[in-house]
Amino acid sequence: MNTIVVNGVTITGGRNVTIRNGKVIVDGKDVTPDAKEINISVTGNVERLEADACQKISVTGDVGSVATQSGDVDVGGNIDGSVQTMSGNVDCGGAIGGSVNTMSGNIKSRR
Repeated sequence: MNTIVVNGVTITGGRNVTIRNGKVIVDGKDVTPDAKEINISVTGNVERLEADACQKISVTGDVGSVATQSGDVDVGGNIDGSVQTMSGNVDCGGAIGGSVNTMSGNIKSRR
């Protein structure tokens, strides 16, 4: 079972995380913090991460796919699918199974 931390608030067991128009949704449930900056940390695996604007996303496990418009993405494990970001760095500790696209940012895979 994984743990998702959104600006210090812990959610257990979420599989899909979406940030859209300032709202943070985990498995269909609104968990939006009061702060303007949003930081998400996942301990364990998550199937899908989507963010239109986020300061930073970090995952210690594996991710199915990641899509952001702005914000850095740091994954300690593998990314099974694709990664897409408009503006932000992508740092992956494992293998990336799909394509990686960024318009403005660095891409680093340590494998």
